[in-house]
Amino acid sequence: MGRFHRHDDGDGHHEHPHEHLHEHLHEHGHPHEHSHEHSHEHGQHHDVPEPASRHEDVGDHTGYATGSDRIAVLERIFDENDHCAAHNRADFDAAGVTVVNVMSSPGAGKTEVLARTLAALDASRVGIIEGDVETALDADRLAAGGARVSLLNTADGFGGECHLDAPMVRHALSRLPLDGLDLVFVENVGNLVCPAEFAVGEHLRAMVYAVTEGEEKPAKYPVMFRSADVVLVNKTDLLPHLDFSLDRFYEYLARVNPQVRTIEVSARTGEGIDAWVAWLRENTAAPLRKPLGA
Repeated sequence: MGRFHRHDDGDGHHEHPHEHLHEHLHEHGHPHEHSHEHSHEHGQHHDVPEPASRHEDVGDHTGYATGSDRIAVLERIFDENDHCAAHNRADFDAAGVTVVNVMSSPGAGKTEVLARTLAALDASRVGIIEGDVETALDADRLAAGGARVSLLNTADGFGGECHLDAPMVRHALSRLPLDGLDLVFVENVGNLVCPAEFAVGEHLRAMVYAVTEGEEKPAKYPVMFRSADVVLVNKTDLLPHLDFSLDRFYEYLARVNPQVRTIEVSARTGEGIDAWVAWLRENTAAPLRKPLGA
């Protein structure tokens, strides 16, 4: 597990990983296209899971002279992450908190969706682990909405991690009062691949997808779409101005995740947020200390 230091810049403590769990194997990236098998029994917490994936398929490294060594390193990275994720899940379950990992590409609208969500909930019972490469802009905005926010800036000597992992999330938990919360959102770093490869101990995965990104993204970047429990199709207010077919997008999505729930929303206008909040109510552990939205 990496070491962190903290500094206070006036907006609260920010974390910067010094020695990450990961070894940067291609520039400062990670292997892509890993299979994640997971199931959710909605409406209740799950037992502490087995590691989210055995990560047996770590890609074709036969072109590298150190292929077998690379595979061993990758397996160790994922095993260590999964071990920490299980500890995170145990802490969430012990506190009676449901955790939703919110993922998307940059600019898809995660923060705007969460801001709208906080306005529809009892925000004082909501925590947010905010992942950004730099700045506290999104964290400050969500804190202003009444949530308890723990910020993780991932900037480091490699220019910034492209996702949150389980050890980062575990460190961020030190500043969240889990016993006083019902729901925690992990707003992951904007990236269409890497966040889906690392379990953080979450119970549910929500993906925010903007219609401005194109119809074919589930086919081109299937990992995140495949791992999501719900896809929020955002920026629907722009559909009249785009050459975009929702039917075609749903066809691509069904090929990689036929069971996923989809909710059409516009974070700008608020359309669809009620349906999203209703989904949260349906899939949040019961009993809650205080009903969401009360």
